[in-house]
Amino acid sequence: MAYQRDLLASQSIHCKARGSVFKVIKSSAYYSRYQTKYKRRRQGKTDYYARKRLITQAKNKYNAPKYRLVVRFTNKDIIMQIVSSEITGDKVFVSAYGHELKAYGIKHGLTNWAAAYATGLLIARRALSKLGLDKDFVGVEEPDGEFTLTEAAETDDGERRPFKVFLDVGLARTSTGARVFGAMKGASDGGILVPHSEKRFPGYDNESKELDAEVLSKYIFGGHVAEYMETLADDDEERYQSQFQKYIDDDVEAEGLEELYTEAHSAIRADPWKKPESDAPKKSKDEWKAISKKYRQTKLSKAEKEKRVQEKIKTILADA
Repeated sequence: MAYQRDLLASQSIHCKARGSVFKVIKSSAYYSRYQTKYKRRRQGKTDYYARKRLITQAKNKYNAPKYRLVVRFTNKDIIMQIVSSEITGDKVFVSAYGHELKAYGIKHGLTNWAAAYATGLLIARRALSKLGLDKDFVGVEEPDGEFTLTEAAETDDGERRPFKVFLDVGLARTSTGARVFGAMKGASDGGILVPHSEKRFPGYDNESKELDAEVLSKYIFGGHVAEYMETLADDDEERYQSQFQKYIDDDVEAEGLEELYTEAHSAIRADPWKKPESDAPKKSKDEWKAISKKYRQTKLSKAEKEKRVQEKIKTILADA
């Protein structure tokens, strides 16, 4: 026992079999120097290694904000924001969501590749409209799947550089053909500059190092969804009925998807701030107050509480 106490006192463990010494690492000195990681790192929400490189601006930019194109996908929606970072926190310059595509005629498949492209186009047109640059930078009005980057434009005041943002994918996997790159392609074709290459678009061949524009164009207009609809309709009618029931209810067929997305792109360019029309009438302030009161639990007075206790006691005694 004395020998063991001496070992612990010296913070060492002797291994007789190998004749080596292992230090006890997690000593009191270790814990006094332990630094807790950031909260969002502990939660697994933020990659701070990537974030540092996305928000750090060169010192000779003289306090010019550096913008990120933040793309996030949920089960039922697409969230896109153009964000700049300051010491006080992140500031959202403009945002667009997948559910807003309903106002432009896209009512189904609001999280697929084609919807991601349309949402990217929507946020690009909104950002340029807010800056007053929507007339100078029109982007790619008829998408053909070719790889293009927004270049400087000639204006009355001289050459105007494009609005520049950097893609922020968060913790998403950046695999070839991922939807985040569909959103990026939509923003790029919308007229803002997003530095990127063609290597992660669907249709890129890693061996020939070339992009198949037809494949990318098919994804932009929902051609891959149309193919799947036709395959299911021919091979498995029951599964087609269950999986595309909402499409069937609204008479949306595989042949009409390309036209639907083409019209949506034109509508987005015509009015990027359009609000979805709601069939339900708007509720007044008093109606909302009545709804909130309906779910509010009323508090009992002291006399009511005592009465309730006495009633419970009587019930228990009667059962006994």
